[in-house]
Amino acid sequence: MTYRVKNITIAVALALVAALLTSFYVTNYQRNVRQDETNVPIWVAKSDIPAGTSGADIEGKGLLEKSEIVRRSVVPGAISNPDQVAELVTTQPIFAGEQVSTRRFSTPSQRGIKAQLTGVQRAIQVDGNEHQLMAGVLKVGDKVDLVATFGAGGAQAVHFTRIVLRDVEVLRAPATVNASEKITSGRNGGYNLILKVTDTQVQKLHWVYTDATKWHLEMRPGVDAADSPENVESWYSVLREGVRQKQLEDAGAGNIEPVGGNSNE
Repeated sequence: MTYRVKNITIAVALALVAALLTSFYVTNYQRNVRQDETNVPIWVAKSDIPAGTSGADIEGKGLLEKSEIVRRSVVPGAISNPDQVAELVTTQPIFAGEQVSTRRFSTPSQRGIKAQLTGVQRAIQVDGNEHQLMAGVLKVGDKVDLVATFGAGGAQAVHFTRIVLRDVEVLRAPATVNASEKITSGRNGGYNLILKVTDTQVQKLHWVYTDATKWHLEMRPGVDAADSPENVESWYSVLREGVRQKQLEDAGAGNIEPVGGNSNE
């Protein structure tokens, strides 16, 4: 084969490769164009949605409607199911007819404590010692009960214990302060947390915090939490519950009666 023939053969081969690549590119481009022109389902705002609205409220109040547009017009992050934002909160307004995108949402914790409150919910900071607030144990999102002991009955006060509040969410976990802050801040023990309560629960919490003899928080289970029937305990109920009269008499407590002669006092 002469040098000239070899060059011609190489040129023809390169031309064939170029033709194949061009054909592949055109075919792929046409496929993408056809795909971009197909309709896909999206969700748009039925009416204006202000910033700070939870995804659950958006769906529950019927603020979304399903639509179809060509794929190339879908905005980044556009949702295909309202469940994608059910546990999120809007960070910017979404206007009527606008595609709903996850880029306009964030988690409530990312937006701070205020974004985690709705309706009658309130946030309150509680100071206490490490045992009352379970410092080092409680985490954000944990649920707690508030247990308190307080006196009643005037001069012959009897102390009672009961669970005052149940299923209260921790919005901010206890954080320690250094020794100098404990001395100068006046905090009770140098620990504090923030709880989510209702506008009526906060009244009971305030009363316990200012007037109860003792109080503490107890952690609830993370799943399948349950509550026993409400009850009140006193020294008398603790002494007698589950104990036979003969056992009390043997212990020299058979004739003990509660103040006022009523076992409920």
